[in-house]
Amino acid sequence: MKLIIFGATGMVGRATLRECLNAHDVTEVLAIGRSKLEVEHPKLDSLILDDMFNYEGLTNRLSQFDACLFCLGTSIGSSTEEEYLNLNQTLPLTVAKAMSEANPDMSFVYISGKGTDSSETGKVAWARIKGKTENDLLKMPFKAVYLLRPALIIPMNGEESQETTYRLLYRYTGWLMRLVRGAFPSMITDSEKVGTAILNLLRRGESSVVVENQDINIIAK
Repeated sequence: MKLIIFGATGMVGRATLRECLNAHDVTEVLAIGRSKLEVEHPKLDSLILDDMFNYEGLTNRLSQFDACLFCLGTSIGSSTEEEYLNLNQTLPLTVAKAMSEANPDMSFVYISGKGTDSSETGKVAWARIKGKTENDLLKMPFKAVYLLRPALIIPMNGEESQETTYRLLYRYTGWLMRLVRGAFPSMITDSEKVGTAILNLLRRGESSVVVENQDINIIAK
């Protein structure tokens, strides 16, 4: 598989990138972002873009890949609603449009979140925004769209959240989450399982699907 990844510097993105680079059936990974990654690997190439909303002239290059993994996002607690909308709806849909135009036989993976509002009518802003993003992605001409909705994610292998609130949460309660995660599979997963679940979904070639936290844990086995 040849894969494109967005958000490879974040906790989920870093974990997913590591799983991709370690996978025997992944032959090439293109990380797209605003800065070059510190990671170096024979399979890995970086595409640095000043404007993440513009993919003009990149169609031929993007068309060579089998799937796009969109792991980029931010919490609404660290941004205004407008900023959250821009990064969690406008950007992923812009990227998805460019990918589907380059290769409609590509699969698209979007890291959403538990509690996402598919009805788009609820009172919680972030849930409505991600709900519309999910719904719009499912309308696009991809081979498949996988919408992962993790809840609490335990960072593994040195990953760390870029959000201060989450970073402190994991730092001081991570031991407890590890202790009780077996009893709460619908609420707790880890970054390694998220990355593994993504690859397993692509390997199986299943049709478009919403993947809840408990499903992530099952698919990662």
